[in-house]
Amino acid sequence: MNHYKNILLFTLLSVTLLPSLCFAQAPVVPPTTTEQQMEAVTENSEDNETEDDSFLQSMQQFLKSPINLNTADETTLKELVILKPQQIQNIISYRNLFGKFINLYELQAVPGLDIATIERLRAFVTVSMDADLINSLGERLSGGTHTFVARVTRVLERSKGYLLDPNASTNYYPGSPQRYFLRYKYQYKNLLQYGVVAEKDAGEDFFKGSQKQGFDFYSAHLFARNIGIIKSLAIGDFTVNMGQGLTQWQSLAFKKSADVINIKRQLPVLRPYNSAGEINFHRGLGITIAKNHLEATGFVSFRKLDANLSISLDTLNSDEFIISSLQTSGLHRTKNEVLDKGVQDQLAYGGNIAYNKNNLHIGANVIQYRFKLAIQKADDAYNVFALSGQNIGNQSIDYSYTFRNFHFFGEAAFDNKMNKAFVNGMQISVDANVDMSLLYRNISPRYQSLYTNAFTESTFPSNEKGIYAGISIRPTSQWRIDAYADFYKFPWLKYLVDAPTAGVDYLAQLTYKPNKQLEIYARYRTESKSKNYNPDGAFTSPVVPKPRQSFRSQLNYRINSTITFRNRVELVWFDRKGGGAQNGFLSFVDFVYKPMMKKYSGNVRLLYFETQGYDSRMYTYENDVLYSFSIPVFYDKGYRYYLNLNYDFSKRLSLWFRWAQTIYKDKTTVGTGLDEIQGNKKTEVKLQLQYYF
Repeated sequence: MNHYKNILLFTLLSVTLLPSLCFAQAPVVPPTTTEQQMEAVTENSEDNETEDDSFLQSMQQFLKSPINLNTADETTLKELVILKPQQIQNIISYRNLFGKFINLYELQAVPGLDIATIERLRAFVTVSMDADLINSLGERLSGGTHTFVARVTRVLERSKGYLLDPNASTNYYPGSPQRYFLRYKYQYKNLLQYGVVAEKDAGEDFFKGSQKQGFDFYSAHLFARNIGIIKSLAIGDFTVNMGQGLTQWQSLAFKKSADVINIKRQLPVLRPYNSAGEINFHRGLGITIAKNHLEATGFVSFRKLDANLSISLDTLNSDEFIISSLQTSGLHRTKNEVLDKGVQDQLAYGGNIAYNKNNLHIGANVIQYRFKLAIQKADDAYNVFALSGQNIGNQSIDYSYTFRNFHFFGEAAFDNKMNKAFVNGMQISVDANVDMSLLYRNISPRYQSLYTNAFTESTFPSNEKGIYAGISIRPTSQWRIDAYADFYKFPWLKYLVDAPTAGVDYLAQLTYKPNKQLEIYARYRTESKSKNYNPDGAFTSPVVPKPRQSFRSQLNYRINSTITFRNRVELVWFDRKGGGAQNGFLSFVDFVYKPMMKKYSGNVRLLYFETQGYDSRMYTYENDVLYSFSIPVFYDKGYRYYLNLNYDFSKRLSLWFRWAQTIYKDKTTVGTGLDEIQGNKKTEVKLQLQYYF
């Protein structure tokens, strides 16, 4: 590949052409560390992008109604997903010792808070000397904000699924290519919210056929906090997060990234859910009660799940059905997808009891599931220990303790068959400018769980042993060095890996930020995993190591108070000395335009990518309309550009528009199966309207 010629040509074109296009801006660009965390989540996930925008909703709410540092408790500060446990405890201890904060600059005196962390906090927190008032029920019900969001998305090119003749084919898309999303939400501070969500995916019927009730997915929730001893009350849809993710974790959680210290799971047990994702949440009733140092949570949920029906091979009764797998796409377009909808009944119940005093936390967690039909996966070697049966469950003990500059945490879990899993970690503030993190996990191949998300190499916590170490060094206020090393092994087989294997992952990143206008970082990562490799089609597939190296550099420069410029260059080398060698290159330039006190804003990106296959793929975070983001995967060769525009008609009414197009070189089709598009282009258009009242 002509990488270096492409780099030069791409840079010249982008710098010459893009300034004339930068006349708008999308929502606030998140910090680069958050972007990298989101990219890492997508890259390591089997389900690719998440539709859970609860994290973005929370950040937007804190922008509108910042957290008062003089009254915020530990639970509220955890919701920011910015502060480490030691930093949260140091803020509370400082406030208890010296009294209320006078202004935000006083945060510089709190041990463990560096300038970079304070800068990230500034937009989401405030300092108020007002006395706390007990918010009456009437004030909570009438003093909040009503928000209505309507969004429509469409791929302009019609794929094969829409072009097939319904009279001649049994597998096609009967619905329109538009995706519709509606959300109404009422929110009063962080104390009360309720709302409904309705969503229809592209290709699904709408008020006809299999969806005569209109939208394919409906969600409703009511969530209240701090009502006497009731700390949280959830009715309708909600998420449950316990321990370190071995037993239950349904909210967004970061794994390995350039934020090498952020390895601990820390969120309230119950959180409201009102996103478009159709899988990872509970539907029922949940309550958390707290008094003195004790806190107890209980919940019950009943849902119908999508699943693949099969006939049991272990019985002569051909009428006995089993579930070969649970469906997680949430798509109901074709006849088969519609037949799989809601065929499995899931009853879930459980809870948590915790003791919290000063720097000590000890909790006990339990969750149980009962299914209408037994789960029995395909008879493959890697499925020997897979989730199975009609009754499954998990129990655990989790803990955390802070001693001076050490913070210890962990979880010990076991399932109903007494298979065990352990995660134990430590965060250390070695110096005012040096932090370290360590984490050890030992999870049996037999250990199985549902809706979990621990700090592991695999998507789900099972069949893994490993040790992770990270260090963050800030030699000066302008420089930062982040690095980690992760050694892991899988004692049993995995999908497409027909033997026990081991792997190693290293990352080092250097960041230079001399002022608020400029930030540059360079990152090198090398990882080696094993997988089946059988190019000659032999009877057995040998398992061989497949190393992958990548280098990335990114520049963020705020040209003036209105325009921000960003540029990334990334190179990938996969199996460089092996039989499946691939190289990859990606580069983009962004211009973000946000004039002060104007009604319009937006951003534009131009990106070029060139890889030799899927193994050398790359991911990039893309700005989108409010409450939305995308992290597409790039492989093969081509260009991508997008344009986001925002116009505020008033303080109540806002409009967003997005146009994104990918153009592939030397391809005559895009996509596969029913999603195959004739031609070399794929264009997505998105329109969103938001109204406050």
